[in-house]
Amino acid sequence: MARVSGRTSSRFDALDSTSCPYHDIHMSQRQSAKSILFLCVANSARSQMAEGLARSILGPSVRVQSAGSKPSRVNPYAVEVMREIGIDLTSHTSKSVDTIDASTIDMVITLCAEEVCPVFLGKVRRIHWPIADAASDDPSLTRDAFLTRFRTARDQIRARIEVLAALLDVPPGPQPSEFHASVRVNDLANSTRFYSWLLGAEPKEWTHRYSTFVHPSLRTNFVLVVSDGKELHHDTLYHLGVAVADKDAVIRTYHLARDAGIKVEKPPRTTWRGTPLHELWLADPDGTLVEVYARLTDDELAQKPANLEPAVLA
Repeated sequence: MARVSGRTSSRFDALDSTSCPYHDIHMSQRQSAKSILFLCVANSARSQMAEGLARSILGPSVRVQSAGSKPSRVNPYAVEVMREIGIDLTSHTSKSVDTIDASTIDMVITLCAEEVCPVFLGKVRRIHWPIADAASDDPSLTRDAFLTRFRTARDQIRARIEVLAALLDVPPGPQPSEFHASVRVNDLANSTRFYSWLLGAEPKEWTHRYSTFVHPSLRTNFVLVVSDGKELHHDTLYHLGVAVADKDAVIRTYHLARDAGIKVEKPPRTTWRGTPLHELWLADPDGTLVEVYARLTDDELAQKPANLEPAVLA
């Protein structure tokens, strides 16, 4: 598994690590879509760009629409940055989600990041891509700043649609019974002790060169991370991770780690941006980050603060 880490004050330069929805990935689900609906609030920028991009990338075999819960107008900056890549949005109009026939849709993709996303009734596949809103009422933002924000949103949406396009025609493959991942270590004995503690199991076998852990009850969550030579941040830093039952289990793991002399990279806290999680960050003997996390219950999700700031756990 990989999930990334990083902190910054700018949502557009480098998002918070909790903005990455990797914990929502279910690899057993095959993508299939003949009609896709992109939703945001105003149907002004993100969903309009997504509609144009999807039509260009997915081609005529997939029907693409967009709508919003409070439609307004197509943002001129969205039109401009899409024109830069050869996609014309001048004929687009903002539409209400109420005008969409639910029976004609089989996949809904919501793009809201910090707003309440529109509700779409119907038996459809639902995917959430939290893209920060490029539009703003901030009077200090210049034209160049707006263009940068809209290009960032455009490029993030385009990259996600390209992945979706790649998943729509995956040919039949093997039916694997096991997933293997390995990391390089400097001190085999010390690292074997760490992962035996983390996984709750001794290695199945070991030699002078390696230790092999086989734990059938653990589910795999695996992320491919682009290697683009950029500075390590939320999009490029790899790590490992294990899920535990709940918030108390995250806190308990923190105390167990301290008692065992395990390095705690970040103490337990609840994070809200992206996929809300109770999380704890550890480091193995070689400095590889290991995230111990638990998903929030419905009652816990209902306590989400307005400022979305992380809450330290006792």
